[in-house]
Amino acid sequence: MEATREIYWNVGRGAIPPMYGFFAAAAGAMAYGFYKKLAVYRSGKALDRVSGPADRLARAVYWALAQLKVLRNPFPGLFHAGFFWGFLLLTAGTALIMVQEDFTVRLFGLRFLQGDFYRGYSLVLDLAGLAAILTLLVFFVRRFLYRPKGLETTADDCLAHALLFFILVTGFLIEGARMAVTELHANPELARFSPVGLLVAGLLPGSPAALEGLHKSLWWVHMFAAFGFIAFVPFGKLRHLFLIPVNYFFSDTGPLGGLKTLDLADENAQTFGAEKVNELSWKDIYDSDACVSCKRCQDECPAYATGKTLSPMKVIQDLRRSALAGPGTDIVAAVTDKALWACTTCRACQTTCPAAIEHVPKIVEMRRSMTLMKGEFAGEEGRAAIGSFEVNKNPFGLPNAGRADWAAGLSVRTLAEDPSADVLYFAGCYASFDRRNKAVAARFMEICSKAGVKVGMLGKEEQCCGEPARKLGNEYLYQELAGENIKTFGKYGVKKIVTACPHCRHTLGVHYRDLGFGGEVVHHTVFIKELIDSGRLKLKALPFEFTYHDSCYLSRYSGVTEEPRAVLAAAGGSLAEMERCGDNSFCCGGGGGRALLEEKEGTKISVERVKMARATGRPVVVSNCPFCLTMLEDGIKAADCEAALKARDLAEVVAERLA
Repeated sequence: MEATREIYWNVGRGAIPPMYGFFAAAAGAMAYGFYKKLAVYRSGKALDRVSGPADRLARAVYWALAQLKVLRNPFPGLFHAGFFWGFLLLTAGTALIMVQEDFTVRLFGLRFLQGDFYRGYSLVLDLAGLAAILTLLVFFVRRFLYRPKGLETTADDCLAHALLFFILVTGFLIEGARMAVTELHANPELARFSPVGLLVAGLLPGSPAALEGLHKSLWWVHMFAAFGFIAFVPFGKLRHLFLIPVNYFFSDTGPLGGLKTLDLADENAQTFGAEKVNELSWKDIYDSDACVSCKRCQDECPAYATGKTLSPMKVIQDLRRSALAGPGTDIVAAVTDKALWACTTCRACQTTCPAAIEHVPKIVEMRRSMTLMKGEFAGEEGRAAIGSFEVNKNPFGLPNAGRADWAAGLSVRTLAEDPSADVLYFAGCYASFDRRNKAVAARFMEICSKAGVKVGMLGKEEQCCGEPARKLGNEYLYQELAGENIKTFGKYGVKKIVTACPHCRHTLGVHYRDLGFGGEVVHHTVFIKELIDSGRLKLKALPFEFTYHDSCYLSRYSGVTEEPRAVLAAAGGSLAEMERCGDNSFCCGGGGGRALLEEKEGTKISVERVKMARATGRPVVVSNCPFCLTMLEDGIKAADCEAALKARDLAEVVAERLA
């Protein structure tokens, strides 16, 4: 017997016209729902997120189909991906039926759902439906029975789960009723390729006439449920089925951690930053609608984990409610300044978000509004730091004339004295003025000297890169500092810069691009790796045990995770990774200008990170950032474990092993 089935068995082809009529109505309702959303999105400012459409489309399709962002968290990511793939296959299978019965057969007499292809088709769809039901049951248990802390459940969640489950179950009941009448005894060979339907068919009681009645009634109920699902999509959480893949298309294609550079000379600009909904970009508003409140961002947030007011998930939810309330709604008041100042800008939320939502730029925009438009600061210490930047070009209030004191007694000279250096070492504020980090800079000079690298510095001509001021919202001060640094770089024809500060590296190498600087900027861990690989730097591999702290601004902002580990391995190190590492690292608490502020709320982020380091049992935690080194040492003191754990910079470890 031919391996195929009568598609409209028991309902007849007379069902086709009303079916397409109801489908058109459902599709129209869905289109109208999304159309109504456009007015909300358009209340935001213009932003180019469509350039390079071919690459954007390819990325969006790949990320959506492969579920790459969802799978960053294996549980529940794997179950979500399984449900998505199963439901996608069922949708594709339904589309193939429509293509055959309503187009290829009627127009060309072509029937492709038959033979071995149909057997495989039936088996795949049955297994896909089973996978979708099982994963949906896992979601049900997780959301309604054993709900993780912080996971919100609403009536919308209940409706979405119930509707999806009903569609899947009625689908199998329809299949089982049909098979019980037509295949259970008449064509068991074909029935084997629909194992779930075969199981249901064996369980359904009743005469053929009763089963036919059940089949026909359920067919119409199933159809209306499916079309109801289509119509419901834009009005509930299921909108993410469309909004998230489209958000992949709109996601930022620039360097990681990029920020909008404000045109402060724009005479037509009425405001800077974002205090109202209409001062956000349309993408910011779209992001808020694409959020599904999965709480992954909240789970990864170091501020939330240590009892701060900030929840990145709640920030996005507050923005969505504000956008729906109207374009003039005060978003800073909705989010609260306390939550905004708690952010360390570590980007853990953005890295883990399966919807490609961009949290940090929104927070920085609101900080800009508070600082530039209202003169508000993150506490008195924040006000004092900004004042020090303005007067002394560093956050410590120390005279900038002493910026080269760290190099006293070393062979390094300023570019004013000798402009022929191979590279410029941009020391940054901490290496220039902080006693602990001055030692790190000195050890890095030893490494360069041993490798035969001629290093120059700017000395008192160097100013803060401006990164802390920018992240605290003071774009004006940032651009002033950056402009003077860029002018100095141009004066000496600087082509390559090395810095031990990931914040400086990212600011000089990424953000300064918008202001006209195009030189190469390398972090010292990468530079040391290059020296080792080229044979210019020889190390004695002296064994030591350590754990390694990935700086957020080196790992998540710059994508550098393997180079430091390779250097430490070459130095003889035996690494035990912390619970959070690589681009999933846990912040030290110093980013976003927080290193200059007091941590008054909750527990110290640095202490939480030190606990993770202690859990490895290793006596040394190696870092790659002056902020991290300072915060880790403070955390070690606060956790009272100075005898058991020491914090060191990678350059110190390498300098002790110079051959």
